Amino acid sequence: MTDDDIVFDEDNPRTQPEDWDNAIISHSYAELREKLAERHRGPQKAPLKKQVAIRFSPEVLDYFRATGKGWQTRMDAALREWIHDHPQAV
Repeated sequence: MTDDDIVFDEDNPRTQPEDWDNAIISHSYAELREKLAERHRGPQKAPLKKQVAIRFSPEVLDYFRATGKGWQTRMDAALREWIHDHPQAV
């Protein structure tokens, strides 16, 4: 197969050289797994957030997910704003 056999359009654009800057080249699945294992993220140096399991209505999740990458950070910011605007009654 050559580039002439591929139909490029906005859903399938031609790659650019910089698209391959961080590519992992391997010749087998085993080699790929080995290379990916080398690229793991270490422990967070200063954990600022806590991981929890929580349930939200589909409308809330759909709204924030539709805003794209970073939706969880924006959801956190919206909840922080709500806390600021609704101080706890003592």
